[in-house]
Amino acid sequence: MDADLDKVFKALADPGRRVLLDRLYADDGQTLGQLCERMDMTRQAVTKHLKVLEEASLVVPIRRGREKLHYLNPAPIHEISERWIGKFDRGRLRALAELKKKLEGETDG
Repeated sequence: MDADLDKVFKALADPGRRVLLDRLYADDGQTLGQLCERMDMTRQAVTKHLKVLEEASLVVPIRRGREKLHYLNPAPIHEISERWIGKFDRGRLRALAELKKKLEGETDG
């Protein structure tokens, strides 16, 4: 179990991989070509990042004919949330996050 969580934390540590996850969250079931669009990295780099995400079970590839579609699997992130955030009072954390957003919004304006 801890080895699986280590893979998830490692996968989430890279900003490029987080962008890929965000793109899959916005539009699930994309091909490698679609994921490479608007990315500031080579196709080979995207492939390597997807492999790390797949090993962490954050992305699940499914073949459809000749296409390989990539889908987001949020379950590992949920497990981390339950283990690490669930220990704390979620209400207080949510209130602090809202306060942070409001304060940061005031400095942006």
